Amino acid sequence: MIPKADGAPARREFLRFAGLGALGLISSKLSFAHVFGAERIVELLVYVGTYTAGKSEGIYLYRLNLASGELKHVANTRGVVNPSFLALAPSRRYLYAVNEVGEFAGKKSGAVSAFAVDQRTGELRLLNQKPSFGADPCYVDVAAGGRFVLIANYTGGNVTVLAVERDGSLGSATDMKQARGSSINRERQEGPHAHCIVLDPANEFAYSCDLGTDKIMVFRFNARNGKLLPSEPPWVQVKPGAGPRHFAFHPNGKYVFVVNELHSTITAFARNPRKGSLQELQTLTTLPKDFTGTSWSADIHVSLDGRFVYCSNRGHDSIAIFAIDPHGGLTTVGHESTRGMFPRNFAIDPTGTFLLVANQKSDNIVVFRRDSDTGRLSFTGQVAQVPSPVCLKFSTSFS
Repeated sequence: MIPKADGAPARREFLRFAGLGALGLISSKLSFAHVFGAERIVELLVYVGTYTAGKSEGIYLYRLNLASGELKHVANTRGVVNPSFLALAPSRRYLYAVNEVGEFAGKKSGAVSAFAVDQRTGELRLLNQKPSFGADPCYVDVAAGGRFVLIANYTGGNVTVLAVERDGSLGSATDMKQARGSSINRERQEGPHAHCIVLDPANEFAYSCDLGTDKIMVFRFNARNGKLLPSEPPWVQVKPGAGPRHFAFHPNGKYVFVVNELHSTITAFARNPRKGSLQELQTLTTLPKDFTGTSWSADIHVSLDGRFVYCSNRGHDSIAIFAIDPHGGLTTVGHESTRGMFPRNFAIDPTGTFLLVANQKSDNIVVFRRDSDTGRLSFTGQVAQVPSPVCLKFSTSFS
């Protein structure tokens, strides 16, 4: 295992990173009922990634009651250093976690850990670890079929693809793409900083938000050999200084939404599913107009019905809510306090009933009920105490 880190990466002292909080194995590609048989599901498993410089022990496992929203602690996977972003294989048999560190095995690199998922309890067993080939990995995605994992290395400024062996363990790297350049914010954009890499629903294109260069990189993904090939055009530029962070698809695949950390904005794009190209439609603030404090946006998710998109604000400590029109345009609905400090990752459960927020600085996960008609959130009163939570992933309960 990686030795315990003395502290989170230095840049995290300025901003605390949140994992994407996507729906794990669930995506807009398939409805929840089709995948799981929603009428039979009464609870879900929730895996929680954390930073381990403080009291956290690693990856936490909870059960979410789909009637009440109550979270019950199940188990901890101890000894995992800074598992700040998680991803489940489509089969639900394996889970992958980045280890957000600057050095691994004596080299300037972070790491990625592979775990087998106990098919009775959901608990995790370490299979192996591999270098991420870049410092401070902060995002991992799993290709359809589970044969490859894709990693974004923040400080390394690159994205990497690793093969997955038959037993779910990680194999050798199949590709690595190093970004170049900078942008206008001298403190945060002195060089490239890959903040996510996300595969499209068809497993044909991969999109990487680079906070340091204000670009969204677009790659064609070869699912046979795990190669990333530059698309045409190979990137989309956002407003200088915006700092694109996370990326979310509309269920129809024709629209995508990007949250920009440094400007606290959300940008809507029209997407050509055949070419993978993006065309900007609109950019809105994620903060109330009368807010005058300091805040940075973190995470973004679209409801599975495609009617609403949500963003987290760290500083304002809120979830921003937007309605999506049939043409991908956005209208601000409002803001909901996260009842905690520095919300990083959040996640909408696959039934669309609850939205869970990981508040890193107040060490808690707060559960909100979601109104599917208005998109608004209401506090359920359910709170779980977890040290430095930064990523949430759902899976079905195995028993």
